[in-house]
Amino acid sequence: MHITRRTALFGAVALATPFGSAFAADPIKIRISSPAVESDWHARMLTVFKDELAKTAPGEFDIEIHLNATLFKQGTEPAAMERGNLDMAMISAQDIAKIVPAWSVFTAGYLIRDTDHQQKVFRGAIGQEFYKMVSEKMGVHILDVGYLGTRQLDLRGTKKIKTPADLAGVKLRMPGSDAWLFLGKALGASPTPVAFGEIYTALQTGAIDGQDNPLPTDKAAKFYEVTNQIVLTSHLVDAIFLSISEKTWAKLSDAQKAKVQAAAAKAVEWNTTNRLKDEAELVAFFKEKGLEVYAPDVDVFRSTVQKAYLASDFAKDWPAGIVDRVNAVK
Repeated sequence: MHITRRTALFGAVALATPFGSAFAADPIKIRISSPAVESDWHARMLTVFKDELAKTAPGEFDIEIHLNATLFKQGTEPAAMERGNLDMAMISAQDIAKIVPAWSVFTAGYLIRDTDHQQKVFRGAIGQEFYKMVSEKMGVHILDVGYLGTRQLDLRGTKKIKTPADLAGVKLRMPGSDAWLFLGKALGASPTPVAFGEIYTALQTGAIDGQDNPLPTDKAAKFYEVTNQIVLTSHLVDAIFLSISEKTWAKLSDAQKAKVQAAAAKAVEWNTTNRLKDEAELVAFFKEKGLEVYAPDVDVFRSTVQKAYLASDFAKDWPAGIVDRVNAVK
């Protein structure tokens, strides 16, 4: 072999640089946008995701986390991912249902029973079917499902609530959309739209008889100061879906995809574990504040609410038999 000055120089560089890393590709930049504030569990889980990739794929990724909707406004993330302008985000079933109506089934009360059921549904055959819809219609690849909290009833007065019939005439604050108001009616109450910032005063003055939110929200907003009881109806087990643009996903090698998937699983598990711990501790907190905390007949609530949804216009967009299939997941 004839060695020229050029080939000799190339060889010297290769020998001086272990494994030829001088010619390695630049790290893949992944920008993540979320409206969440830094203290939220699902915001902090993004750091878990980033740190896990730093350990399992050192130098392969450059993860940028943008919180407080500083990069994209809440609700605009799916379209940005579809266009390839955003790499990752956490999206809700409500966001998805605006584009894929079949997903409205996962906004219905009492479909998902608890976090264990949530994971089994979305990590099984049903989840794969619905994730495929999102991929095909939105250009978004869902990595995993995370727990966002369980909504409970927080009420004035001392009347015990055991079944939906006991909520007749109860003015229950709900967000102002048709979907939320329908849920309030399905629960047996008289749904009353009130802006979140006005809930405390409305409870204090008796303009409303109660409101529904996850327990951490009840504590943060100090609703316990103007209510008497928390009824653990657990009527909506909410979810957040850690997702990546299909355009970004396609750029990854199979090995990189596996590492990203594993990091996502670790991040959502961390989020779910900490949320559950937080919620469990808050039951004792509310009892210490003098509130009565108890569970109603959840089976009766579930049956009543599911019948209301199946008879509604929402169900027209649901795949045939989907409620029975989800209920059958154990």
